[in-house]
Amino acid sequence: MTAPREASTRHTGSWDASPGAGWRSYDGAMSDVPPELARLRSSIDNIDAALVHLLAERFKCTQQVGELKAVEGMPPADPAREERQIGRLRALANESGLDPEFAEKFINFVIAEVIHHHESIAKG
Repeated sequence: MTAPREASTRHTGSWDASPGAGWRSYDGAMSDVPPELARLRSSIDNIDAALVHLLAERFKCTQQVGELKAVEGMPPADPAREERQIGRLRALANESGLDPEFAEKFINFVIAEVIHHHESIAKG
């Protein structure tokens, strides 16, 4: 995955105010959104795709954890580890400029789904 590009303040087109027009890039192409907005949306789409792929990889690992826990007779949930993870991710969020409350809500959602999967695995 490549690092996100910094936001550019360079304009790559101009607004055409004539009826039915929109943004005209310097190469003459028309669009209904400013080029900078299109570029930012494209970056967001790429990041969203990366997040989905990362979540898929995470759940592949937690699937294996659930299978191991079932074989070993361990409970599906591990509250002590979950609390450590929440604290660790809140700190990472804070360091990264992300709202720690949001990060906690997100990881709690993921943890709940993992526990659900582990419970299903344990039932056989």
